[in-house]
Amino acid sequence: MTQTFLRQKGGYRNLRVYQAAVIIYDITFFFTQTFLQKGDRTIDQMVQAARSGKQNIAEGSEAATTSAEMEIKLTNVAKASLEELLIDYEDYLRVRGLSQWTTDNPRLGKMREYAKSQRIVKEYASLLPRISDEEMANLCITLIHQSTYMLRKLIARQQDMFLKEGGVREQMTKARLQSRKGQEGKQ
Repeated sequence: MTQTFLRQKGGYRNLRVYQAAVIIYDITFFFTQTFLQKGDRTIDQMVQAARSGKQNIAEGSEAATTSAEMEIKLTNVAKASLEELLIDYEDYLRVRGLSQWTTDNPRLGKMREYAKSQRIVKEYASLLPRISDEEMANLCITLIHQSTYMLRKLIARQQDMFLKEGGVREQMTKARLQSRKGQEGKQ
């Protein structure tokens, strides 16, 4: 019997954090095209940070089949990219004298609930042309906070799995030793 030690990973498209990262990317693209002036270097910076957040979740998930270390590193890069994007949105609001909603703002509670719901997945694209730059930036800030929270939890789970199962080299060695043991038992 052939020993399998490479568990197929992936499935990132089903992760809530990946779905949120797609929304963050789409909103950021719309936001930069709508509210920033052509030629502003911030456009590329924000779009690339949003893209990096999304792409590194996917790449880390796919790399997990052969490297727990790479999975953890890429998941952390996704988190760092979203943190960079968060600062860009905060800067946008601050330098324009717009409000970054705090916990005493009743709109923030509603925004958090909406951002956590499945409704956002279906509705966000049609919502974008109807909301202001302040509302859109606060929506993205909320989504980024939720996503980085989920990414911290995901990294903790990835670390726990590594401690329990080891890396691919350990799994390969274990499978090889079990295979040898099985072959010796047949002789």
